Amino acid sequence: MLKVGLTGGIGSGKSTVARSFREKGAYVVDFDHLAHQTEKRGSAAWNSIVESFGRQVLNEDNTINRIKLGKIVFRDREKLKVLNSIVHPAVLVKWREEVDSILKIREDADIPLLIEVGWQDRFDTVMLVYASPNVQIKRIMKRNGCSHREAMERLNSQMPIDDKIAFADFVIRNEWSFDETSRLVDETWITLLEIERKKRETGSS
Repeated sequence: MLKVGLTGGIGSGKSTVARSFREKGAYVVDFDHLAHQTEKRGSAAWNSIVESFGRQVLNEDNTINRIKLGKIVFRDREKLKVLNSIVHPAVLVKWREEVDSILKIREDADIPLLIEVGWQDRFDTVMLVYASPNVQIKRIMKRNGCSHREAMERLNSQMPIDDKIAFADFVIRNEWSFDETSRLVDETWITLLEIERKKRETGSS
């Protein structure tokens, strides 16, 4: 099985690209979804978040209000580091459980596993979904209904997307039409299948 780390930046369109690969038959493990699972009320991560940021980040039912939490961490890199140190280890455990489950279903899987995460060395190859910062800001504002300043805060809390290109084996530009993005996905999919085939033939894990 080929494990592909699908990454990008906020507003780059990672979910759209991941959905396209899923439709082709890929298993997609969504790390944002895993993060939601690890932050469930009463979990170890939930307790650590409340201890670190206070009950102000909770909804009335004591679930975590991700909008309130986001406003705190996107304005303070140190607080973002604290949140990541709580969530990332728990997400990694969940990811391993997901991969084990997939392997039990398809031990001879012929398709890439696309995973959105920043742990590049844990994957066979890394794919970057790219959109320019200007496009990212417009998408964030439209998706979240936030101001330009708030969109900038979210964008600036992440590593600049242009700096990520050097770490990527594949770059899918997602700035133009859906048809153009789909064409790039199709081309990349064929290449990934060939890489996976060679990996399987050599008996690599």
